[in-house]
Amino acid sequence: MSHLNVLVVGSGGREHALAWALARSPEVAQVYVAPGNAGTLWAANPAATGWLPRAAAANVPIKADDVAGLRDFALEQSISLTVVGPEVALAAGLVDAFQAAGQRVFGPVQAAALLESSKAFAKQFMQEYSIPTAAFAAFTDFAAARDYVRRLNGPCVVKADGLAAGKGVLMCDDADDAEAALRQILVEQAFGSAGARVVVEERLEGREISALAFCDGQHYALMPLTRDHKRVYDDDQGPNTGGMGAYGPIPDGDNAQRETIGRTVLQPALDGMAARGTPFVGVLYAGLMQTADGLKVLEFNCRFGDPETQVILPLLDDSLARILLACVDGRLAETTPCWRDGVCVTVGLASANYPGAYTTGLPISGLDAAADDVVVFHAGTASRDGQIATAGGRVLSVSAWGADLPAAAERAYSHIPNIHFDGMHYRRDIGGRKASL
Repeated sequence: MSHLNVLVVGSGGREHALAWALARSPEVAQVYVAPGNAGTLWAANPAATGWLPRAAAANVPIKADDVAGLRDFALEQSISLTVVGPEVALAAGLVDAFQAAGQRVFGPVQAAALLESSKAFAKQFMQEYSIPTAAFAAFTDFAAARDYVRRLNGPCVVKADGLAAGKGVLMCDDADDAEAALRQILVEQAFGSAGARVVVEERLEGREISALAFCDGQHYALMPLTRDHKRVYDDDQGPNTGGMGAYGPIPDGDNAQRETIGRTVLQPALDGMAARGTPFVGVLYAGLMQTADGLKVLEFNCRFGDPETQVILPLLDDSLARILLACVDGRLAETTPCWRDGVCVTVGLASANYPGAYTTGLPISGLDAAADDVVVFHAGTASRDGQIATAGGRVLSVSAWGADLPAAAERAYSHIPNIHFDGMHYRRDIGGRKASL
């Protein structure tokens, strides 16, 4: 029976995908997205089938970090479930405030979200609970950090401790690179207060894996393993971005790999959080590296990934609302999410010069072109006088399903020529396939 009013917090491609999946859940009557984007509003379509949303969606002009405003809206509108998209809202204590008001909310409390909002906390947590990760040291003093990287005298990774929108991780080839990165973060304060402390890690080599799991505080349900493409240009060239595309399930993510991830990473993290008195409810996202020395955690995130969500949710052959409520109510052990066979690929369409300074307000055409098993998720878009226009660095995400990886990539890339905005940039090798467009 359709009766739930659901609120999604955030405005990106992840939030569009969440709203879309929730609107396809039989229990949901209405989806609100705060603040949302040009893609997160549509009319109810009770007869919808396949990938079409059934429940209506509407935008609410409340920012993702306006905790009091969101809480009051949820109370006024009798919201049955709030789903938190961005990390900034979790770090601001949104879940704590909603729980205090008696609201059902999917996401970790502020103290549990430290796994993402403080890289130094996360590294110390992993060390304490024997979760495999790279060797590290944390610093607030530039001179001490500089001395450390000079002693290392080799490849390393320098990370801003706090939240930096996915851009606070600098890969360094030698001590000179590392010193420049430390100067940028600690002295020049390129990431503001997020860089008041840095973590310096050994640089791992191997294949990255994104492992996302639904969690209810004690139990987890692992989603299909995915792989994100962070660099802005083909062949993993250029600066890091928030993510230019992803695909999943990955071919190297077999049952043995999934079991190892659960046993060595996810369950120890849940047990550790519970032992600290801050049980983890929400999505625990482990960014992993498969190294010659085994699986190691690069970082933890405490929410759905972006763009991984735009790959994972099209593969969900189940009610997202049912699964999230089971997590909130501590009933995940009774629930086994069902997944669709095949593969999903998502390709990000970005503004020219992203992740540097970019122009917004450029009109977008071709969004009404339809294709089977393809959905276009909006990320940085806005509606101006009836015209949808660019409003961010990552503008759109084209997700497509196929029986295998080549078929899914072919379907995604074949849809992209329908869409246009000035300077539109995208990688042509998401999923390892080079598109000849």
